[in-house]
Amino acid sequence: MYNELHSNERLIWTEEARRNLFTCPIFSIRESSCRSPDHELRVFTVLDAPDWAIVVPVIETEHGKAFVMVRQWRHGSQALSLEFPGGVFERGEDARSAAARELQEETAYSAGKINKLGDFNPNPAIMSNKVHFFLAEDLDPLESQNLDDDEYVEVAVVPINEVCRGMGKPPYIHALMGSALMLYTLYQQNKAL
Repeated sequence: MYNELHSNERLIWTEEARRNLFTCPIFSIRESSCRSPDHELRVFTVLDAPDWAIVVPVIETEHGKAFVMVRQWRHGSQALSLEFPGGVFERGEDARSAAARELQEETAYSAGKINKLGDFNPNPAIMSNKVHFFLAEDLDPLESQNLDDDEYVEVAVVPINEVCRGMGKPPYIHALMGSALMLYTLYQQNKAL
């Protein structure tokens, strides 16, 4: 029989010290000195960043349900990306508030209902933060977007089946959007049960 407690204990590392290496407005990098289960001391590099919220906004159109998405330039990939709205938490903000704010700022929609779909660590090998996923429904249009001064975002209403067929190919290149779509799909399947 599998002994989960015994198995987990022999896998856990203990952090003994931290040293900041670099800080910029959106993340910091630190060295983490950790003791292995075999008592060896090793140094790892960890990227610390605020948590993120990603919102899956669903709207009813004359052709059926669609996602409200945003198209924007991504500097890392040097390409346009079509994504669900989202962004980093502001200081002291909780996940649901961050999701509602990002939806309004980027798409000029507010949501009558926002439900948590789940959360992930974007890359737990090297990153300490989480990304929180929400479903936004009962959308109401607002007067205009409220973008940051370095955001250039175009809103697109895209049929759900088009996003499902395109995920993993340009312009659906952001891996976290695949996670958001999977959580939305699981939510829909569970709702149908």
